[in-house]
Amino acid sequence: MSLYIGIDVGGTSIKGALIDGEGKLYGEDCVRTGNGVEIVDGIVAICNRFTCKSGGEKIKGVGIGCAGVIDSENGTVVFSGNLRIKDFPLVKLVEEKVKLPVKITNDANAAALGEAKFGAGKNYSDSVLVTLGTGVGGGIVIGGKLFEGNKSAGAEIGHMVIESGGNRCSCGRRGCFEAYSSATALIKRTRWAMEEDAGSAMWQTFTSDTATGKTAFDYMDTDISAHEVVEWYVKYLACGLINLANIFRPQVIMLGGGVAAQGERLTSPLQAILDRELYAGSYAPVKITCATLGNVAGAYGAAALLIED
Repeated sequence: MSLYIGIDVGGTSIKGALIDGEGKLYGEDCVRTGNGVEIVDGIVAICNRFTCKSGGEKIKGVGIGCAGVIDSENGTVVFSGNLRIKDFPLVKLVEEKVKLPVKITNDANAAALGEAKFGAGKNYSDSVLVTLGTGVGGGIVIGGKLFEGNKSAGAEIGHMVIESGGNRCSCGRRGCFEAYSSATALIKRTRWAMEEDAGSAMWQTFTSDTATGKTAFDYMDTDISAHEVVEWYVKYLACGLINLANIFRPQVIMLGGGVAAQGERLTSPLQAILDRELYAGSYAPVKITCATLGNVAGAYGAAALLIED
């Protein structure tokens, strides 16, 4: 039996998973994220504990999903603002210490591959993951393989423009998918709606400063302002998803991140709009569903970088 280590390097923690080729979990671990050298030490510590647990000879390699711009071919973190590293040869440094093959990709790509291999996309060859959190991220899997683009810098789906000259995005452009469909955008719209409608039922529990990404959904059936916020959000999210569906024509689009916790309250209206507006209609249908792996998707997908071989 072969085992694979998957590592998910985030801004605050490094999560590890030990799995086999079918996605069966044999161990989990987590350490705090530090600076560049500490990141290497944290990854190595997790790998060493997994090696001791498994006997070592069964482990075939280490996959890393890391936040930031990643040069997967050369194993380098080109830039990661959250991790405060630049041109950092992470793969080389980890390989030297663990004495195993190591591969790396962007953390969103890793999550997409994890869902494609072991989660909501496991029954499909072509899938897209869209994560709805602080920003809009995700990844694209075509024919069971990650699509990363030139120098691994592609698949930045949050930064396609869906409203020319629209709201300013964190990237500096206007009208990006992220500026309308992130949890941040949803919260901003909810707070704006509350301030515009002093009689809104949302004020019974929240102030405009304490409203969250759940607030509008929680009140959408009893508060017209909340209902309008949800309609606004679904309209723009659907626009971005239809663009992705028309370009890549995946069999499934999976939604992850905090907003996706709304489940069918989110996916059902999105599916209705997509079915109505998708190019060529039902000829090659695209299903919208929620991701299933949650916080372990990145580690599972990182391990799958080795399993692909």
